[in-house]
Amino acid sequence: MTVKVSPKYQVVIPEAVRSALGIKVGSRMEVVAKGRVAYLVPVPELADLQEELKGKLDQASLRDKKDRVR
Repeated sequence: MTVKVSPKYQVVIPEAVRSALGIKVGSRMEVVAKGRVAYLVPVPELADLQEELKGKLDQASLRDKKDRVR
């Protein structure tokens, strides 16, 4: 897909890409330049990360303070 840069240096992310990446109005994006390539990376909301990690971590798997190396 090709997009055009506006006079204000804005681009429109095509609907298919927005849907595939879950980008909504107000979503935050990280812009990373590597060489001559620009990457737009969605920054997940904290609530989304918490929901994704729910049930995957438990207190039993965490080390106690006594186990830490000083």
